[in-house]
Amino acid sequence: MAQKVSIQGYEGSFHQVAAQQFFGKDVEVIPCATFREVVKIAGNKKESDGGVMAIENSIAGSILPNYNLLQKSNLRIVGELYLQIKQNLLVNPGVQLEDIREVHSHHMAIQQCLEYLDKYDWKLVETEDTALSAKHIHQHRSKHIAAIASKLAADLFELDTIAPNIHTMKNNYTRFLVVQREDAAEPVTGADKASVNFHTDHSRGSLAKVLTRIAEGGINLSKLQSFPIPGSDWKYSFHADMEFDSIEQFNTVIESIRPVTAELKIYGVYKKGKTV
Repeated sequence: MAQKVSIQGYEGSFHQVAAQQFFGKDVEVIPCATFREVVKIAGNKKESDGGVMAIENSIAGSILPNYNLLQKSNLRIVGELYLQIKQNLLVNPGVQLEDIREVHSHHMAIQQCLEYLDKYDWKLVETEDTALSAKHIHQHRSKHIAAIASKLAADLFELDTIAPNIHTMKNNYTRFLVVQREDAAEPVTGADKASVNFHTDHSRGSLAKVLTRIAEGGINLSKLQSFPIPGSDWKYSFHADMEFDSIEQFNTVIESIRPVTAELKIYGVYKKGKTV
C-alpha cells in the first residue's frame, strides 16, 4: 500500500516533488496550509504515515520555526533529501509569450526569477503558493496569465512549459526532512547522519568542550544552529547535524558528550540525503 504523508503547500508543490523522490511516484500526499499542520498530521497515525517538510535553503538559510516544531513534536527524522529548485513559466496550451500580461506565483519564486522576468513588461502578482497559481490558471483557462511553478505542477494541471528553468540562481537547493512518529520509526539501515539537540550548562567554555569531543570522535559537524531557550536569560540550545562512518562511532561520541551537556535529545539517525 502506498505511503501517505503530509506536506506543506498544494498538489504540484516542491514538497510533493520531494515526497515523490523519497517515497516513489505512488506516494499519497496530504496538502497542508502550514508547517504546524504538517507536523500535527504527521504525528497522527490515523491520518498519515509521516510527513515531509523543508528545513533549510541554500540561498535563504534555515527555516528556524521548523526546528522548534520538530523539538516539540513526537516525530523522528528518518531521512532527508536535497532538491534543486527549478522554476518554470507555465501557460495553458496554445498561449504564446506575446499573449502574457500577468505572471502569478509565490513571492519567493518571483524573486528567484527576476532576471528573466525583467525582460518583459508583465504585471507580477504575488500569491500564496506556486502550485496553486498553476492550478488557478488551469481552472480559469487563462489566456493572458502565466504561472511560475514546478514541472510536476505543469504535468498535474496540463500546462505547457513555455520557458523552463527561468530561475536566476542555478545552485538553489532546499533540504527536506522526512519525519515519522517515534513509535513507527524503524532503525535506518546504513545510517551515517544524525540530528541532535543539546543544552550546555552555559559555563565558560562549555560549548567548546562539546565540540572538541565531537571532533575527537572523528565526527563531521555539518551544521550547528543556536536557539534561544524561551524564558531563559540569554541561554541557548544547539541543533547539530553529525556525519559519521558507523553507528558505533556515533553512539560513542554521544556518550562522551552527555557529561558536558545539560540536556540532550536525538531527533533522528538516518542516511545522508542525495541531491536530486
